[in-house]
Amino acid sequence: MIRYLKQATRFARARDPEVARVVSEILLDVERRGVAAVREYSERFDRWSPARFTLTPSEIARAVDRVPAELRDHIDMAAAQIRRFAREQRATLRDLEVETLDGITLGHRHVPVDAVGAYAPGGRYPLIASSLMTTVVPGEAGVPRVVCAAPPIDGEGIHPAMLYAMHTGGAGEIVCVGGAHGLAALAFGLEDVVPVDMIVGAGNAYVAEAKRQLFGHVGIDLLAGPSEISVIVDDTSDPELAAADIAGQLEHGVTTVGWLISTSRTVAEQVMESIERRIGALPTREIAAQAWRDYGEVILCDTDEEAVQASDGTASEHVEVHTADPAWYHDRLRAYGSLFLGADSAVPYGDKGVGTNHVLPTAGAARYTGGLWVGSFLKTLTYQRATPDGSAAIAPTIVAIAEAERLPGHAQSAQERLDRIAQRT
Repeated sequence: MIRYLKQATRFARARDPEVARVVSEILLDVERRGVAAVREYSERFDRWSPARFTLTPSEIARAVDRVPAELRDHIDMAAAQIRRFAREQRATLRDLEVETLDGITLGHRHVPVDAVGAYAPGGRYPLIASSLMTTVVPGEAGVPRVVCAAPPIDGEGIHPAMLYAMHTGGAGEIVCVGGAHGLAALAFGLEDVVPVDMIVGAGNAYVAEAKRQLFGHVGIDLLAGPSEISVIVDDTSDPELAAADIAGQLEHGVTTVGWLISTSRTVAEQVMESIERRIGALPTREIAAQAWRDYGEVILCDTDEEAVQASDGTASEHVEVHTADPAWYHDRLRAYGSLFLGADSAVPYGDKGVGTNHVLPTAGAARYTGGLWVGSFLKTLTYQRATPDGSAAIAPTIVAIAEAERLPGHAQSAQERLDRIAQRT
């Protein structure tokens, strides 16, 4: 039986009508007035109004020089991990050509998107890893043009370490502008930055809503909401490690969701006690405490099968498995953004640079989609090639189906090819 030792008192709203209204006004304004509108919103929301939003190579170089060498080495290490995994993923995606009938050849090609806008949130925290996740991977997919955008931090432009990550990740153009107006700038163009074809990356509720409203004009990766973590434990688990991982993730924001799923009441109670204690010691305790109070849940299960059911029911962005047999769960879990198997694997590894991507589905979207990956930047384009023999084999079927659908023009298109073949013979 599945039961709760702690239940959430609040639930995240899928869409805030007021946020949708504000974003709609911003997007329309930027589309109509361009850089003038972007400047007004940047001044209003970020107190940022540079001579140009687009960074010059010398500005990027000066910022890079401010990043300590040791930190640059660590960023390089994370970039190498992300690049290696994306490259191996790309190698699994092969073009296809197959002859399905004599004279009928069908195929597909994986073609990269021409231009990607990579958004990196950074108004509160300098999210270095986000600047890597959305630049390295499209480069490995073969995208020829990657434009990065990020908000200023502390009124001084993009954080130097974020700039270094964007630069080393492969961004060819970088603009310092954030929020919904930043995404509008990527979609509609800004200064000498030509509009992109696709926008990717996480952000706050306004960024997510801007992506939702821009979809169709540009492509998007997914609609990421508040961060989530689920940790599965049993009677062999270390409660302190499980608590550390949940408490740490909660500092993302006051709407972060944390689930503990346990087949042991004793361990569950120990984890709960440790979470409270650890939150109290965090410098970010006000944020983490509110998130745990409002959105945290502890689910007690009698069996491993029930734990799988509970985990797939949450479809969490991140799922950690701290059990005696993580491989058993790996074989059975079906709904998660990214999976961390064994107590030695932790969400910060995936978030910061182990190699998998941290732009992941939230709010139950893991039921039907995965996260950002090299395939996100590839269009799978089909083609066909037919000889006269191939037309003779397939056209009668096409004629029959088109006539049954009451589409005589379609039928005639195929029938004329049959008639021409008959004339030649």
